[in-house]
Amino acid sequence: MNEQIAQERHWSTQKERGSLFLMRLTALSVRMFGRRLLAPVLYLIVLYFFVSARSARRHIRQYQTYLADWSGNPALHPSLGSVFGQFIAFADNLLDRLDVWRGRLRFEQVQLVDPSGIRPRLLRSQHGGRGEILVVTHLGNPDVCRAMAELGEQVPLNVLVHNRHVAQFNRLLGEAGDRSMRLIQVSELDTAMMMDLSQRLERGEWLAMAGDRVPLHDGRRVMVNFLGHPATFPQGPWLLAGLLRCPVNLLCCLKVDGRYRIHLDPFLDVARWERGQRDAAVQAWVQRYADHLAGQCLMAPRQWFNFYAYWQPADTEATDAN
Repeated sequence: MNEQIAQERHWSTQKERGSLFLMRLTALSVRMFGRRLLAPVLYLIVLYFFVSARSARRHIRQYQTYLADWSGNPALHPSLGSVFGQFIAFADNLLDRLDVWRGRLRFEQVQLVDPSGIRPRLLRSQHGGRGEILVVTHLGNPDVCRAMAELGEQVPLNVLVHNRHVAQFNRLLGEAGDRSMRLIQVSELDTAMMMDLSQRLERGEWLAMAGDRVPLHDGRRVMVNFLGHPATFPQGPWLLAGLLRCPVNLLCCLKVDGRYRIHLDPFLDVARWERGQRDAAVQAWVQRYADHLAGQCLMAPRQWFNFYAYWQPADTEATDAN
């Protein structure tokens, strides 16, 4: 019974809202009618979602409460308007994703924040250098990862996902002419998968993997403190980095003042651990990542688009009232 409840709460069990046909139809609608005409329709859909999805409202209210308390900023405490504003931000995010799919996002529209010089390593990987790992987040717009291929002058980017519909997304990307990014389903990191990923790195390709969502049937997870409360994060990106012996960098795409900023930050020069210290090392890395993610939430507090129960069930009691 508890397992069934947990599955119902998990992000990956949410009903798929799209298919290849619907994605094509949406993209066609944008081409025919333009973003300006499509936007009101999308806003109405999001308004319906806001009114009907009580649990999603509760989870966003919980996030805003935790962020306000953790940061000590009372202006971030939730209200009906601030919760609704986060839903509207999600609608804008979806419209921006359509622009990304259509190739409407140009280099001059993106600000690259790269104080440590990670982009030059992207360029060098195309001339005999080895690829690296990018850990991405669902804060902001992860689809702007597609722009990384342009910023890196067509550096092949492999996005590792836990999604049964990878083939459909790859077909859509191919139809759109995007050969620089490929989605790879990673249900299990077996020997064949590890060999394939290692070969991709040796060819100078880069790997991208979300660091803030735990697959439902993957037991490799760790609980850390996030915004002052325990939350579960995946071990997958860090275990993968340790096994492949490659550097780890953090990637986050936030929209600030109407313009996207791609934040690139180094995280680990080489992921490795001493014998018998793997779990402790991963725990420390994930806590560092959660702390970094919390700081980025303050840069764009309304761009947290995890509408499910992110923290542990016991922590939801304080925000059940709506």
